[in-house]
Amino acid sequence: MITRQRLAAGVCALLAALTAGIAFPAGAVADETTAAAPKVELVLDVSGSMRAKDIDGGSRMAAAKQAFNEVLDATPEEVQLGIRTLGANYPGNDRKTGCKDTAQLYPVGTLDRTEAKTAVATLTPTGWTPIGPALLKAADDLDGGDGTRRIVLISDGEDTCQPLDPCEVAREIAAKGIGLTIDTLGLVPDAKTRDQLSCIAEATGGTYTSVQHKEELSDRVGQLVERAADPVVTPVAVDGAGSCTSAPALKSGLYTDREEFGQHRYYRVDVKPGQELRASVSIAADRQVNQDHGVLVRAVTVHGREIVRGEAAGNGRTDVISTGLRYPKAESDDENAAAETVCLQVSNSFSAASGVKTTPGMPLELTVDVVDGPDQAGDVASFGLGRGWWLLGALVLTGFLAGVLWGWISRWRVAVWRTN
Repeated sequence: MITRQRLAAGVCALLAALTAGIAFPAGAVADETTAAAPKVELVLDVSGSMRAKDIDGGSRMAAAKQAFNEVLDATPEEVQLGIRTLGANYPGNDRKTGCKDTAQLYPVGTLDRTEAKTAVATLTPTGWTPIGPALLKAADDLDGGDGTRRIVLISDGEDTCQPLDPCEVAREIAAKGIGLTIDTLGLVPDAKTRDQLSCIAEATGGTYTSVQHKEELSDRVGQLVERAADPVVTPVAVDGAGSCTSAPALKSGLYTDREEFGQHRYYRVDVKPGQELRASVSIAADRQVNQDHGVLVRAVTVHGREIVRGEAAGNGRTDVISTGLRYPKAESDDENAAAETVCLQVSNSFSAASGVKTTPGMPLELTVDVVDGPDQAGDVASFGLGRGWWLLGALVLTGFLAGVLWGWISRWRVAVWRTN
């Protein structure tokens, strides 16, 4: 009996040890997963000016609430999201108190969509615009962890709590080297608001977007939140040349450069037979520019003959213009056929507004991807139809048969009518 009891006790102890051994590593893995999770904090301006009704007939606050509700529904599960407000609680005139008016509405963590929406629904435009203090607090909210960290600031006016310059605050955050990006969105912004929000974004490598409509706000905030869940890709700085012969050779990757107003920049890419070159370019108007501008990217041979082009135009209301192209190189019967050198020419038709500096050039982002070319059946260059040719053929045949049948029926009815 004693032996059996000892044996049972030993088995229990062994099971307990195994259970503990399994449980603790699982906890460690969970902690590591949490530490590496991407974090995003939405910082919303709830100052008194958000009452203005100039976004699709509704108030700026209503547009922001609608955008937040849509974004909360679409937030990826792996993203830890929080919400911070500025100017939401103090309605008085004391500047010192008003400039401390920033609070975390919803803590950064696993998202409870219902709870977050309920918190957003309680917001009412109230007080001051302490952007600088809010950014400092938001940086603290996102402190810790190895995942990507992003602040998305939505505001409709300048900071009212100088001399704490929010642009300097953003530079201080960037100088800490914590990898935190600040993206800014201006609701119906004036020139001063645009300059300030652009400066904040540029200081941390983020983006600035001017918003005039509710759909634009929802789409852009959603894109920024989803971007936090994407793998981090560090762009490579490259210096484009003024001609194809001296252009830098690029491989698949993401590159950044600067292009002056009306300038041409060249880059070279080698494309082997059976491969397809896919390239896209974005140029950001990081300063005030005149209306009616465009961006052009051309794939040309080393002798200057154009192969294919992509172009896009803007009217002054967009801050980033993007376009792209695809060039599939045909297969070759020669296994030792050499790669073709394709020159990518990037140009723009931006012009600076009066008194605006033209240097340094505007930020340019170039994506190059060289992949295996598509097969013939799925070639998207087939007038844009690809495998849609099968559907088109079926529709033509169906229409022809339907026409013949209807003609036969019509003739039969006419014959019957004449007989009667």
